[in-house]
Amino acid sequence: MSAARSPLPALDADLARRIRLVGIDVDGVLTDGGIYLGAVDGTPLEFKRYDIQDGLGIYFLRKAAIRIAIITGRVSDSVRLRAAELGIDDVAQDAYARKLPAFRRILQRHAITADEAAFIGDDYPDMSVLRVVGLPVAVANAVPEISAVCRLRLTRSGGYGAVREFAETLLRARGEWDALAEAYVAERSAEGKSPRGDTKSPRKQRLTTSGKGRR
Repeated sequence: MSAARSPLPALDADLARRIRLVGIDVDGVLTDGGIYLGAVDGTPLEFKRYDIQDGLGIYFLRKAAIRIAIITGRVSDSVRLRAAELGIDDVAQDAYARKLPAFRRILQRHAITADEAAFIGDDYPDMSVLRVVGLPVAVANAVPEISAVCRLRLTRSGGYGAVREFAETLLRARGEWDALAEAYVAERSAEGKSPRGDTKSPRKQRLTTSGKGRR
C-alpha cells in the first residue's frame, strides 16, 4: 500500500500567473546533494542522481511556456547532459557560485524581470538570487536561513521530487495542470510516431563527467 501524498503547498494564483521563468539550483535541488567522485586512468569522473519525476514536471512547465534556467555553482558535464535531455537552453555553471550575475544575464536575455521569476534553492549560494525574485522557493532539505527568506516551502527534498512538487503547485495555481496532464496522456495514447519531448524516452545518456567547483 502506497503512502498518501502530502497536500501541495498553497500559492497565490495571481503570483503564479505572473511567473515567466523558473531558475533551479542543481546540487540539493535537482539532486539530493550527493556526488560520486572517482577517476579512471587519471581522468576525473563525476556522477549525479536525478529524479525522473522532476523531469516530467519541468516538461510540463515548458509546455506552459515557462522558461527554465539552471544556475549552479559546480561545473559538471552531468548538468549539461541533463539540461540537454530536458530541453533547457539557459544553463549557468560558475565554480565560484556567482549565481546572481548569471541569473540577471539570463533575465535580460529574455526581457524578463526578477519579479516575474521564481528560483528554487537549498543553501547559502542561492541566497542572493532568492532575495530578488518574485517567488523564492525552498526545498524541504533547505537550511533554515534559506527557508526563512522563501515565500514557498516545499514538502519534498531535493532529488526526491521537489521540482515536480513545485511544478504541480505552480501550474495548479495557474489553473493549467489538469489540461497539461491530460494532453500528455493523450499524446502518448495515440498510435504512430512517438511525440517529441518525451522525458520518459527509453533513450539513455551517459552521465559520467569531470567536475570541479563548489556546488
